[in-house]
Amino acid sequence: MSRQRRRRTGESSADMGFQIAPMIDVVFVILVFFMSLTATIKIEAELNTRLPGGISTAAAVDFPDEQTIAIETDGQVLLNDAPFDAPNDPSLPTLFNTLLRLKENADNAQTKLLITISSAPQAPYHRTIDVLNALAAAGISNVTFTVDDSF
Repeated sequence: MSRQRRRRTGESSADMGFQIAPMIDVVFVILVFFMSLTATIKIEAELNTRLPGGISTAAAVDFPDEQTIAIETDGQVLLNDAPFDAPNDPSLPTLFNTLLRLKENADNAQTKLLITISSAPQAPYHRTIDVLNALAAAGISNVTFTVDDSF
């Protein structure tokens, strides 16, 4: 009875299941496509591109050594978020010694040392002068200022 029913509906007795051979063929075709495509790709460093402003990508770009000095409302001085010296010490000896090492490292690496002073709006003005004196004594002249509203 089951044979008659299968013949009428067109079903075969063999179950086909999942065919892996066509999947492998497709994967190999995709693999060959991407392998042939990678041979035509140029590496970006090999491209001789001219950017606006006369800067060429073949020329080396010097990145400056940039450090941030923050002055908090209580007078605490932070170099890259690390506290230095006591808030009431005007000479800032630890900061001065660290700035000397930073200047020496920048000179040895032949890079420009940039210092950004970020002061809290209510920070004491004399504390900014103390930091500027330490920078001048260390021989650092590339200094910028910001006022940080997050304090």
